[in-house]
Amino acid sequence: MTLGLPFTKASFVLGTFWKLRINLNGFKSELSDELVTQACKGRSFQLVDFFKRDFLGKEIIERVKVRLLEDDYICWFKFSDLTNNAFRRNSWTPDLLTRDQISSKIPQILSWTEDVAKNSNEYLWGGTIGPDFDCSGLVQTAYAKAGIWIPRDAYQQEIFCKKLELSIDSLPKKLLPGDLVFFGTLQKCTHVGLHIENGFYWHSSGLENGHNGIEMDELLSSEIGTVASFYRSKFRSVGRVISCYDSMTL
Repeated sequence: MTLGLPFTKASFVLGTFWKLRINLNGFKSELSDELVTQACKGRSFQLVDFFKRDFLGKEIIERVKVRLLEDDYICWFKFSDLTNNAFRRNSWTPDLLTRDQISSKIPQILSWTEDVAKNSNEYLWGGTIGPDFDCSGLVQTAYAKAGIWIPRDAYQQEIFCKKLELSIDSLPKKLLPGDLVFFGTLQKCTHVGLHIENGFYWHSSGLENGHNGIEMDELLSSEIGTVASFYRSKFRSVGRVISCYDSMTL
């Protein structure tokens, strides 16, 4: 694949594909500064829309709406951050792995997560680059580092995974390393962790009812700490990643 023109106002065309050469923050809307995700160097995106203002009689493009191609996530980039920091690509297709290939990479995924947990970090809503992550950002990036793309948000990951079980009591016989543990309310999944073994899992939790960063907690025992007990009470399901995300099959 040959990269083309650098991203500028002159090369800006809706619908075209681009590849980042730097890390970028992705925002919730054209006006909001709320971080919803981060896109690391090497990620690809499609231009969807833009937001412009009239400044002293001159139109200035301030934000660009994009679709991140690896997971179809929609966010807004600052136009100034993109300028000369992305290059045009002619097409894009996902790199898909088989179920066996994914299974073989679980040790790599767990090892990477253990390593980043050793770094000084805090919980960051929208964080996917590190050292600061949110819960689903940590899980998505752990898999992505092994070449496996899964959806961005926890509720999307729960839907995407092969659902294994809804009851904690029957989990010991079914849990495998690399499975995703989901938490939340009856209505919606709001948190996710990465199972290590024997009911222990990595997760990035916030200040309220959490560790404010990446820590290991236990799911199966009732004799556990305050944070682990809180999340145990919010348990929803366990899922297994058996395929790579592929928008072309949706």
